[in-house]
Amino acid sequence: MKPKKPNTLRTIFIAVVLAVTVFVTGRKVDELSADPLAEKDCPPTNPDPAGNATQANRIEIKAPPTLIWEQKSGTLNDASCLNRTPVYGVVRILTEEHLKTALTFARENELKVSIAGVRHSMGGHTFAKNALVLDMTAFRAMKLDEASKVLTVQSGATWHDIQSYLHPKFAVKAMQSTDIFTVGGSIAVNAHGMDHQAGSVGRTIRSMRLMLADGSVQTLSKTENAELFNLVVGGYGLFGIVLDVELDVTDNAIYTTGRSIIDGKDFVEVFNKELVNDPKLGLFYGHLSTAPQSFLQEMILYTYTQTNAPGATVPPLEEVASTKLRRFVINFSKLGDVPMRIKWFAEKYIEPKMEACTVTRNQAMKDGEACLVTRNEPMHDSVKYLKNSLPGETDILQEYFIPRGQFNTFVAGLREVMNANDANLLNASVRVVHAEDNFLTYAPADAFSVVLYLNQTTDTAGNAKMQKVTSELIDLTTKLKGRFFLPYQLHYTPQQLQAAYPQIGEFFAAKRRFDPTLMFTNTFYEKYGLIPGP
Repeated sequence: MKPKKPNTLRTIFIAVVLAVTVFVTGRKVDELSADPLAEKDCPPTNPDPAGNATQANRIEIKAPPTLIWEQKSGTLNDASCLNRTPVYGVVRILTEEHLKTALTFARENELKVSIAGVRHSMGGHTFAKNALVLDMTAFRAMKLDEASKVLTVQSGATWHDIQSYLHPKFAVKAMQSTDIFTVGGSIAVNAHGMDHQAGSVGRTIRSMRLMLADGSVQTLSKTENAELFNLVVGGYGLFGIVLDVELDVTDNAIYTTGRSIIDGKDFVEVFNKELVNDPKLGLFYGHLSTAPQSFLQEMILYTYTQTNAPGATVPPLEEVASTKLRRFVINFSKLGDVPMRIKWFAEKYIEPKMEACTVTRNQAMKDGEACLVTRNEPMHDSVKYLKNSLPGETDILQEYFIPRGQFNTFVAGLREVMNANDANLLNASVRVVHAEDNFLTYAPADAFSVVLYLNQTTDTAGNAKMQKVTSELIDLTTKLKGRFFLPYQLHYTPQQLQAAYPQIGEFFAAKRRFDPTLMFTNTFYEKYGLIPGP
C-alpha cells in the first residue's frame, strides 16, 4: 500500500501549468474560481402550466405578533437548485414558544408544516407547496457535561457550531464529512461519516425531545418511546420537531494522516485485512478515480490513525484555505477528459504536498516526521468552494449502500452506467456503514457506501439524463440487495422505492398514526406518502 511517487515536484508543476494554460484563459480562470454573488437560481424542473410557480395559494391570515417572518409567500429552493417551490411563508424559530405558536397558527388555519435547516437535501424534504416552513437555524443553544462526555444541543445548531464549541478538548463522535448540516437535519436522514467505528448519528443519541403536532413534548430514546425514536431517526421530519438532543462526544484525538493508492478491486481485501480490525484507525474514506484512464478503478485511501503526541500544541480550528483554488479545480474538471485527468493527477501527487499538518510537538520537527492533525480538523469543512455562479448547471449528490460482498460488482455496473450515459461524474467516495436499526434503515446489514458527486445541466435534457442515470443505478443497487439514500432527487418510482425499502408502506402508516392530521409534510411525502401500508 505504498503510494506511488512522481519523479520530481518540478515535473509535476510544469505539467499542470502547461495543461491549464492550454485549456483556460485568464477570463475563464476568473469565472471558474469566482465567489458566488448570491444563491444560484435555476428554472423549476416541473413548471406550473398555469404560471403559478412563484406564488403560493396564500390567503392573508392575521398571525400572532410573536411570529418572526423571514418571508411571506414567495418560493424556496434547496442545494440542488432544481426544486423552486411556492410556500405560504417562512418563520424563524428562536425558542420553544415560537414553535408552539407556529404550530397553533398552522392548526387553526389548516396549514401544513415543513421543518428546514440548511436545506441540503435535494428532493424537497424541507418544504412543500403552500406549506408553512419553520427555519430552525437560529435554534442552536448547547451545553456540555464534560464528565460524561454528553453534549445537549438544540436541533438547529450546525456541526460547525458544535466543533467550534467542543474544540480543542472534545470532538464530535458521528457526523457527515462536512460540517454545514444541522443536528436536526442529520437526525432526519440518520447521517453517517468518516468514523467507521462510531457509525451513524443515530447511534450516538442518548435521548432527544420531540414536539408533536399538538404542541406536546415527548422524550425519546432507545428505551423510552423507542418506536417513535426509531421512526424519527431517519424519518425526514415527518413525525415532529426535534427540540434538543443528548449526544455522545469523544476526545479530540490526534491523528497521523496517511494516503495510499490501490487498485479499487483490492479495496474489500485491504479493508478486511488492514483496516477493519485496526483499533487506532479513527477515520478513513476512499476516493475512486474519475479520470478516463483509470475511471472507477484506481482508489486513494485516506487514513487518520490515532497517535501519542505528548506535549503537542493543538491550534484553534481554522476555515479551509485556498477556497478559490479549490473551486477552480472542481469547476475546471467539469470541462472534459483532460481537465479531469489533471484533477486526478493533482489529487494523487500535488495535494499531499499541500496538506496542512496543524498539530506540532514542543520539539524541533524532524525530516520525515508524520503529519499530525486533530480529529475535528478533517470534518471542519464548510465546503464554500462547492458554490459557484456558473449558469445553466448544478452539482448533484447521490449515495448507494452496497452489501460488502457486492462492492466490486456494483462498481463495475456503476462504470457501465456512467459511460453509457456520458454522465459527468466529479467525485466518487467510499465509506463504511454498519447495520442500522432505525425503522427506515438504509443499511439492514453492514455495507459500503458509495457517494457520487455529479454535474448536470439545468435544462430539460439535463434533468432527463439525470433521471435515467438515477433509475439505472437504483435498479443495479436493488438487484444487489442494496439500498439508495433518500435525501436526494426524487427520480425514482414508487415501485423502485418499495423494492429498495419494503417497509416504506409501514413507515407511512406509522406517520399517519402519530400525525393523524398530517400536519408535518414535505415534497417527498406528498409524492410517495400514498404507498399503502400492510
